[in-house]
Amino acid sequence: MDSYDLIVIGSGTAAQVAVAKVRAAGWSVAVIDHRPFGGTCALRGCDPKKMLVSGEEAIDAARRMAGHGVEGALAIDWPGLMAFKRTFTDPIPAKQEQRYTELGVDAFHGLARFAGPDAIEVDGRAFQARHVLIATGARPVPLGIPGEELVSTSDDFLELPALPRRIALIGGGYVAAEFSHLAARAGAEVTILQRAPRLLPNFDPDLVGWLMPRFEELGIAVETGATVTRVERVQGGRARPTSPSRPTWWCMPPAAGPTSTHWTSRRAR
Repeated sequence: MDSYDLIVIGSGTAAQVAVAKVRAAGWSVAVIDHRPFGGTCALRGCDPKKMLVSGEEAIDAARRMAGHGVEGALAIDWPGLMAFKRTFTDPIPAKQEQRYTELGVDAFHGLARFAGPDAIEVDGRAFQARHVLIATGARPVPLGIPGEELVSTSDDFLELPALPRRIALIGGGYVAAEFSHLAARAGAEVTILQRAPRLLPNFDPDLVGWLMPRFEELGIAVETGATVTRVERVQGGRARPTSPSRPTWWCMPPAAGPTSTHWTSRRAR
C-alpha cells in the first residue's frame, strides 16, 4: 500500500495551493481527481466565463462608442467564441499534471473514497495517508422537482456548441446575471425565474437597482417571486399554461430537445 503524508482529493485552486506549500515543506503528497486536473475555476467556472464575457464586453464597448468614432455592427459568433475559450481551457489538465510531476507529487485519476480513517481507495487501489484534504468543490443542489434531469448546469452552459434560441435560467444569483447578459448579447431570448423578491438578493440593493435597467435594455425578462414546480419535454417547442396561476415558459436546449418550465408566482400577474 502506497503511503503519503498528505492525500488531496480534488485538483482545483485550493488543492494546488495546499499541494505546493506542503510539498515545499518536504511532505510526500498525492493528488486524486476523477475529472480533468485543474478544477472548477480554471476549467468550468471563473476563467472560461471571463473568456466568453470578453466577447460581450467588446460588443458593449462598441455600443458605447457608437457616434464617437466607432461605426459598424458587431455580433457574437458563438462557436468562434467557444473555440477561443478552449484555447485557454484545453491545455490546462496536461499542464497541471506536468506541474505535479515537477513538484514530485503523485497524481492519480479516479474516484476516491474513504476505506478507513486514514485509508483512501481509488479504482481498487489502496492508499494510506497521515492527513487527507478534501478539496473537491461543490455540485449543484438538486431542485427536487419533476423533470430536473432535463435541466442543464453552468458546466453545460460553458460547453454549449451552439446557443439555444430561448433560455430559461432558474435562480437569480450572480451566475444567472452573468450568463443572461452573455446569452442575450449573443442573440438568445432569455428569461430568469427567481423565487426571491428581487434579483441578486445577496448584493447591495442600491447597486442591484442601478443594474436592473441594463437587463431591460437587453430584453432579459426577470420574473421574481417565481417558484419552478416542474420541467417537462414538449413536442414542437410549444407549451401552454396549465392554469392562469401556473404559467409555463418554454425553451429549446440544443441537445435535450424542447422543454417547458412550469412555475408559480407569489405576486399578482
